[in-house]
Amino acid sequence: MSTFWSIWITVIVLGTVFGCVWLLWATRKGQAYDQETDQTTGHVYDGIEELDNPMPKWWLGLFLATCVFGLVYLMLYPGLGSYQGLLGWSQVGQYEDEIQRADARFGEVFARYAAVPIPELAKNDEAMRMGQRLFANNCSVCHGSAGRGSIGFPNLTDGVFNWGGSPEEIYQSIHAGRIGNMPARGLMPNMTATQVDQVVNYVLSLNGNRERDSAAAEAGKAVYAQACAACHGADAEGIAAMGAPNLRNNTWLYGSTYEWIEETVVHGRQNRMPAQSPRLSDDQIHVLAAYVYKLSFVR
Repeated sequence: MSTFWSIWITVIVLGTVFGCVWLLWATRKGQAYDQETDQTTGHVYDGIEELDNPMPKWWLGLFLATCVFGLVYLMLYPGLGSYQGLLGWSQVGQYEDEIQRADARFGEVFARYAAVPIPELAKNDEAMRMGQRLFANNCSVCHGSAGRGSIGFPNLTDGVFNWGGSPEEIYQSIHAGRIGNMPARGLMPNMTATQVDQVVNYVLSLNGNRERDSAAAEAGKAVYAQACAACHGADAEGIAAMGAPNLRNNTWLYGSTYEWIEETVVHGRQNRMPAQSPRLSDDQIHVLAAYVYKLSFVR
């Protein structure tokens, strides 16, 4: 935070607190506390008059005590720009302290589970309850609480993994993350609108003869071979090492209609799975990988 904004925030915060104190002190002059009168504010509604009695002393004292509490709090904790407070507390420090306590408490448990192979660990109910909590805290925001994904975020329950579904590959995906890049128009940046239509029809024909135009689909084979086969394979069954999806299994990350596939071909797709290693230990990732493995392969 710059010096200007630090001073700006400090002035606003302290000005507000001392302004409240001044307002309470200024309005108390001439008031006889704890003495009710018949004086009204002149406001009448439905026959009910609003009396103009002063605040009770205890109420005024409570307001002043709140202001004093606020000033003491601002001395001890952050709240005045870049001032860190006399206690040196910070959100980052609090978070790191909680992480250390959690590691000390559960580290031995995770270490014990890390010694168990992922397929076997996926059958351990106690470990999977821990894995589910890790998933909920770190993965569900993208993949959904049940792991079924959404547009642009893979379904983890259907057994289809673009980067490979072996225990080792799932672990690597979580640990190091993945970066997917589908270039616009594949390897044919000069692909015409007619060729786009042909290759889209060809891809649809690979999934239950859903093409709109069989002649265009037949012509699309040559376009596919030139623009798409290098990544998705000559047989269109994908290449896991590149994260290129299988185009024959009718499983689509960005939608399966003609319009969705056309959008993908014309504009390309970029996707990123963030690495979890900066946030989770290797042992925790092992348990999480077992949970993801269980979602698709263990019933």
